[in-house]
Amino acid sequence: MGESVTVDTVIAALADQQAELSGLLRAMDDADWRRPTPCDGWDVADVVLHLAQTNEMAIASIQGRLEFLLERLTTGEAPVTNVDDGAATMVEHERGASDQSVHIRWRDGADELRSLFERSDPHQRVTWVAGQLSIRTLATTRLSETWIHTGDVAIALDRDLPHTDRLRHIARLAWRTLPYAFERDHRVLSGPVAFELRGPHGDEWNFSPDEEARTTIRGDAVDLCMVAARRVEPSETSLVGTGPDADAVLELVRTYA
Repeated sequence: MGESVTVDTVIAALADQQAELSGLLRAMDDADWRRPTPCDGWDVADVVLHLAQTNEMAIASIQGRLEFLLERLTTGEAPVTNVDDGAATMVEHERGASDQSVHIRWRDGADELRSLFERSDPHQRVTWVAGQLSIRTLATTRLSETWIHTGDVAIALDRDLPHTDRLRHIARLAWRTLPYAFERDHRVLSGPVAFELRGPHGDEWNFSPDEEARTTIRGDAVDLCMVAARRVEPSETSLVGTGPDADAVLELVRTYA
């Protein structure tokens, strides 16, 4: 069974992930902000700007003003219906601010967002790019995206970061949002899916449906999270799948929207 997760544990994991990124940013010099990242065409400053923007989107979502913020961030040029194109449009629109101001913007937004999560009903439904979702799920998506881009910054700086149990929340998000991943690609799951994963410290992380799974994905949890982040191809990992949807799950799984 997929275990119950409280919003407090997700917020604590988000705080830890933000602190890890903050540690990288505080140690950077001017040249480091210009380093290229795995995000095509983006340097470190662009990645941090993107995180600041998407944190502000989450804040606006909780406050019921997401539509108005998106219009400002995209200058009304195009609706943000495609996640990647929308992100590129927003960064292009606001690129060029000083590194210090981008850093402060991200830091202040991260603090405000955590405070909002702590004060909100975790079951409240809010509007997001992916549609309606709960505050708790929104907090997990922010954890996931912050982890993804912390990794991008670390690669740009040639830094190795340890993998932690924070990834359990991200792997669970990948499992729970498979129906959305299939729907956005106009495909249908043929049956329930289970994940049988190995955590960074060797413990088992199993996510199973209430009914018998027709498809099962097995392997390293870090690999699963990296595939869901679109940072590695499934064929480059330890992941293996059995069942009718195995290939499609590894192709479509994602933890950002």
